[in-house]
Amino acid sequence: MTDFLIAFKTIGFFHLTPGMIFMWFIALILIYLAVAKEYEPLLLLPIGFGILIANLPLTGLMEPEQGLLWRFYHYGIHWEIIPPLIFLGLGALTDFGPLLANPRLIFLGAGAQIGVYITFFTAYKIMGFELTEAATIGIIGGADGPTTIFLASKMAPQLLGACAVAAYSYMAMVPIIQPPIMRALTTQAERKIKMKKVRKVNKLEKLFFPIVSVILIILLIPASAPLISMFMLGNLFREAKVVERLSHTAQNELINIVTIFLGLPIGATMNADSFLKPKVIFIFILGLFAFMISTASGILLAKFMNLFSKRKINPLLGAAGVSAVPMAARVVHKVGTQADKKNYLLMYAMGPNVAGVIGTVIAAGIFVTCLT
Repeated sequence: MTDFLIAFKTIGFFHLTPGMIFMWFIALILIYLAVAKEYEPLLLLPIGFGILIANLPLTGLMEPEQGLLWRFYHYGIHWEIIPPLIFLGLGALTDFGPLLANPRLIFLGAGAQIGVYITFFTAYKIMGFELTEAATIGIIGGADGPTTIFLASKMAPQLLGACAVAAYSYMAMVPIIQPPIMRALTTQAERKIKMKKVRKVNKLEKLFFPIVSVILIILLIPASAPLISMFMLGNLFREAKVVERLSHTAQNELINIVTIFLGLPIGATMNADSFLKPKVIFIFILGLFAFMISTASGILLAKFMNLFSKRKINPLLGAAGVSAVPMAARVVHKVGTQADKKNYLLMYAMGPNVAGVIGTVIAAGIFVTCLT
């Protein structure tokens, strides 16, 4: 009997619960989507594996102060280190040229944030979430995974895993979710609108943009500083052309390393006890609602701008206002070429796409400023 009691206490098989086994299936679905469908594999693969090992009993991986993955989470995410480092890499990968060549497209990036605020009020007023939780759910509409993680860790850490998976899942499903909305809200003639050739942006403009932007945005919304400062520093590395080693490291080695340390602990927060609740299902539904509204609002804003503009904007570009870079821009280009094979929209779509990144960071900063 004594030997049995020892075995019962030390062997994980005796401590498995139906909830843990169910979470294994969730983990395997994410791993399948990452490997077989190549949906955001850089994040969904480590997140899926993190979910799997977090739902193996007696591992102690998420035990406070001692667990390996708890340390990754605490020092990397809770201390707000990893999301800004991700933004450093994203900034080094971003070309603001299309936005600077056609500045009015920045409004499409701002317009696509309407879904964030509509979902925030919906989650708070109708679904009964707390203010901080509603803000975290609403930011999913920006389709910006690092910003969602940053805001969740700051305002609603209990929702971090669910919100992160929802954000990255919808980012991965941009080619599925956006095209029906784009076709429903535009006519064939609108989808055929060709954008006029824009001017060439010089090096000095690209060099000054991150400097001026970081000053203005942080002065207006200081709470956005951790993300926007790293984003613009990465872009300055890129455009300065004198720190190629730093730019290359930020774009490759650094962002790859921190992605590993981001995905594993996020998945590990999704144990059966915290994940298998009705609230989590509502998060995924509201996240999808936010993303759809953001897509639609960007398109409708482009159509509204055309009422007062001689140089018409292809309304499809409004769908690129979400922060899913560069997937949303590619989808815009694909839908545009389906209407007219000679209609090249990718370069123009990158303008509102990168503007959407800035817009989502600003939205997160506003939430932090007003609600904490």
